[in-house]
Amino acid sequence: MSVRDFCARLKSQLYPDFTVRFHRRLFLDSNTLARQIVDIVEEKQASDIVLLDVREQTSIADYFIIATIDNERQGRAIQDDLREKLQIEQNIRPLNINGLEDAGSGWVLLDYGDVIVHLFSEEMRHHYRLEELWSKANVVLKVL
Repeated sequence: MSVRDFCARLKSQLYPDFTVRFHRRLFLDSNTLARQIVDIVEEKQASDIVLLDVREQTSIADYFIIATIDNERQGRAIQDDLREKLQIEQNIRPLNINGLEDAGSGWVLLDYGDVIVHLFSEEMRHHYRLEELWSKANVVLKVL
């Protein structure tokens, strides 16, 4: 038995819930996670969704998802759906969420580690122009 197998067996006996979460996260690559998030954001009627591959430009993330939302309620609905489909069903939680508690901010950021989600009001999206800032990134997917 290898050391890795021994450690996995020991963890599963001591922390069965941890082992399940660890293995699920281990096998979900950032591209798959990004595409799942895009699908969820699209289901909640966000518009102008862009998936950018920023691996060659920065080490802070592999992918940025940028989308336009109509209002804060839609932003909360997207966050709730992400929570239900990722956190509850797959045990994937955002590392940080910013913007929802700031009424009228027009920008919600959900940090999933290798995937960072930016939900903007139309005005804030035009103001910050992240697509221009990250113009050298490869556009993986665009949903209008």
